[in-house]
Amino acid sequence: MSSKPLTKILGTVAAFAFATAAYAETELTVYTAVEAEDLARYAETFNASHPDIKINWVRDSTGVITAKLLAERDNPQADVIWGLAATSLLLLKSEGMLEAYAPAGVEALDPKFVDGDNPPAWVGMDAWVASVCYNTVEAEKNGLTPPTSWKDLTDAQYKGHVVMPNPASSGTGFLDVSSWLQMFGEEEGWAFMDALHGNIARYTHSGSAPCKLAAAGETTIGVSFAFRGAKSKAAGAPLDIIVPSEGVGWDMEATAIVAGTANLEAAQKLVDFTVTKEANEMYNTGYAVVAYPGVAKPVEHFPENLLDKMIENDFEFAANNRAAILKEWQGRYDGKSDPK
Repeated sequence: MSSKPLTKILGTVAAFAFATAAYAETELTVYTAVEAEDLARYAETFNASHPDIKINWVRDSTGVITAKLLAERDNPQADVIWGLAATSLLLLKSEGMLEAYAPAGVEALDPKFVDGDNPPAWVGMDAWVASVCYNTVEAEKNGLTPPTSWKDLTDAQYKGHVVMPNPASSGTGFLDVSSWLQMFGEEEGWAFMDALHGNIARYTHSGSAPCKLAAAGETTIGVSFAFRGAKSKAAGAPLDIIVPSEGVGWDMEATAIVAGTANLEAAQKLVDFTVTKEANEMYNTGYAVVAYPGVAKPVEHFPENLLDKMIENDFEFAANNRAAILKEWQGRYDGKSDPK
């Protein structure tokens, strides 16, 4: 037998094996602000149907991920953004940094979770809503009475007893500041934050941290989001979840493909997965409000009136004024922020 056919066969097999290996090793760099403990579960569920695509997570807080993406604008390092505030994605969209794509099944989602363009530049996953976590045991020790409004938090009795997130690093912190400026107007909003700052013990770099600190008794009042408070209370923490009377800010986590990705097909498969009912059921373990109608299950201790108190959030205002708002906030209040 001639060696040429054998060589040719072996060469073909080697080329096929190389191509298969190359496909099997398709890697996606995914930037996210999703809670770290959820990431392995998301990847495992996606890989059950797509074992040929490996997710390399780059995880940080909303502000850090947003700043990183903007800094890399001319040399993108990410393929997909999975779980970043919609206000951040609107900003990235305005900078031409997102690859428009209509994922398979997107029509099943609640329309308010989908970018209005066709095809959409981003697709929402879930929403988180502001609230106040109030430790009743610590409050009694310190002789405090519970607040019922945002403006109550400026009362002198709460001096040194309030923790909230830094809006430059936390999406929850930014939705708070943005919502106060929308509800109260610019002049009154900054005046409110000036007064609140006098009572703040510290600004954290995580949106869930203030509620966790309140749950642990390390502060009395944590400005955070309602789902975290409900989960902590269900775990036995002596918390009341207070919904301020003026209304509450909110934002949604959303997903998008980064323009210019060299792995577009794999990125589209991942984004297809993010809008499925199965994915939304996973989101529901961390958020009470999800994009897929009928999926969200009742959450123990979730405030009954919270959804009614969600403001008419102007996402365009929040996105277009983000840089100016953060610059002003940092100039006024950053001295009490936790070290990075």
